[in-house]
Amino acid sequence: MADLDFIFMLTRNDRTVADAAAHLDTALGCGVRHIGFKDVGLPFDDLAALTRRIRSAGGKAYLEVVSLDPAAEIASIASGIRLGVDCLLGGVNVEAALPLVAGSGIAYLPFAGTVHGHPSILTGTPEDIAASAAALTRHDAVSGIDLLAWRHDGDAPKLIAAAVRAARKPVIVAGSIERLEQIAALAAAGAAGFTVGTAALDGRFPARSSALADQLTEILRSARR
Repeated sequence: MADLDFIFMLTRNDRTVADAAAHLDTALGCGVRHIGFKDVGLPFDDLAALTRRIRSAGGKAYLEVVSLDPAAEIASIASGIRLGVDCLLGGVNVEAALPLVAGSGIAYLPFAGTVHGHPSILTGTPEDIAASAAALTRHDAVSGIDLLAWRHDGDAPKLIAAAVRAARKPVIVAGSIERLEQIAALAAAGAAGFTVGTAALDGRFPARSSALADQLTEILRSARR
């Protein structure tokens, strides 16, 4: 069984942090190669520099779209394409996004279900969310889904398992992952990967220390199956 994709997000509370470049160097030094950021918090030129650094180190760059307004979301997706990221995570205005991402060579994993607010939360019944995952992944240009499982008020592992069955494409679990037990649960439910940002930066995982390097090393270890 393949390892989980651990995507380290250079973010806190759904915003790219001001000192993202320094954290990026730490992450690359620990062997993290899936690294992302949000479309808010830093100017475009800084995001471009992060993308170049990630790619030059042999990593994959991810942009998670958190704008829910249709025009702002499309602008964010266009920025991701200009940046040359490898993967776009999130977003809810899929029909408008598809013409942009089709043929771009960029993996596109929009949010499944109904997403509100900032930081984003997921609402709806598990059945509705699974149906959303199934519908989204019928599009050829959709590579999988971004699932805010622990920002939903239900049973997160059951929700992940239902989404995995319905999507039949990779499910990335995002948002509020801050315990090793959650990583084990999402792996058991069949997720392909997960994102962690704030919790690692704030030293919440039970690692050797709260230092970012120790946090990332422990999360990487937990992602190996």
